[in-house]
Amino acid sequence: MNPYVGCSHGCRYCQARGSEHMRKTQIDLPSSGLVLEACLDLPAVSGPFPGVVLCHPHPLYGGNMNNNVILAISRALTGNGIASLRFNFRGVGRSQGCFANGVGEQEDAEAALLLLSNREEIDPSRIGIMGYSFGGMVALAVGDTNNVVRAIAAVSPVIPADVLKQCAKPKLIVTGAEDNIITPSSVLKETAGMAEPKIVEVIAGVDHFWWGYEARVGEMVADFFARVLAIR
Repeated sequence: MNPYVGCSHGCRYCQARGSEHMRKTQIDLPSSGLVLEACLDLPAVSGPFPGVVLCHPHPLYGGNMNNNVILAISRALTGNGIASLRFNFRGVGRSQGCFANGVGEQEDAEAALLLLSNREEIDPSRIGIMGYSFGGMVALAVGDTNNVVRAIAAVSPVIPADVLKQCAKPKLIVTGAEDNIITPSSVLKETAGMAEPKIVEVIAGVDHFWWGYEARVGEMVADFFARVLAIR
């Protein structure tokens, strides 16, 4: 089983608490002349809602918008009154195009932010972006410069050099103490130079794939966005 592929067989992650409080809308997401596959997950109450764009792991290693971490975070967000927009990068699933070395994928994330901020269900003044692994690299780079973004989160991220050095937006970086793909020491080194405010957490017992810790990381990310986007 590819470690980045989300489950579609009714396992406990697919049936996590909070799913019954979510409304799902399949969306065609235009990006640089391509059409991407996307899903808008909304709380089952009245909006408008804050919203967060979720960026999935590496397309060439099976990452997609149904990844276990992405789904867990989406469910936790909707359970906290926050909408999420999951999407497949170009070349993944039903999304058109092909892998573009992180450059085209940043365009995809920019397009997702634009679409989300223009949805009638969404409060455009309360938008965030989050990414996991490769998606973390995309989210950090895009969040640094995109004016729609009010807050940024990344889980086990690849961290671009010199990113967020001057960015005063609230930031959350979470990684696992047992991650041997993107080591916690490298994450701590790269986050040291990021501007405040920032929260950097290293979680004991967790490797890069977060199996068994999905609910915990979901709640950490959802709590962060609920606080900084003024849900509570």
